[in-house]
Amino acid sequence: MTAEPIGRAPWALDLTRQRLANFTLEDILDLPDDAPRVELRDGVMILVPSPTIGHQTIGNLLWLWFRQHAPEQFLAATAVGVAISARDSFEPDVVLLRQPIVNSHHYFLPDQVEIAVEIVSPGTKRRDRMEKPPGYEAAGIRHFWRIEQDPLHVFAYDLVGGRYELVGDSDTELVLSAPFEIRLPIRDITP
Repeated sequence: MTAEPIGRAPWALDLTRQRLANFTLEDILDLPDDAPRVELRDGVMILVPSPTIGHQTIGNLLWLWFRQHAPEQFLAATAVGVAISARDSFEPDVVLLRQPIVNSHHYFLPDQVEIAVEIVSPGTKRRDRMEKPPGYEAAGIRHFWRIEQDPLHVFAYDLVGGRYELVGDSDTELVLSAPFEIRLPIRDITP
């Protein structure tokens, strides 16, 4: 008597394709529901670590703040991707998208992204501080925010002449004039 397999085998990364660095955004879109969250970097799948409660709380509070304060032409979202190219994608922690938005889409083009926000955690600090900003910059995303934890501090950058320039940073209140008049009390996004 032999055992019959029950259900489908769990998703596994194709290590040959990973070594060849030939994954594309289309491959990501075809992943089964049980696959982990991934980003693409030069055709290599990079697993996105699960965020901590503190990380999620900051992201959710910022999403809520955007929902309450951003003009109607913007829509805040979490857990969606930015298609940088066919071989590169990012999943910012929070994005502020320009309307109109197709609600069934998971990935958005860089010109739809007004602000990309990364919340730095121990497992993501290198990518969030060193790798993602140049990627967002090269894609032409107008505004990038980096949020450091412990203590909470927000750094805001604007794209000026193809490069990010620091336009504001605060651990008390972030005040910016673009993409709209922003007065974000840091306590409003503090867990």
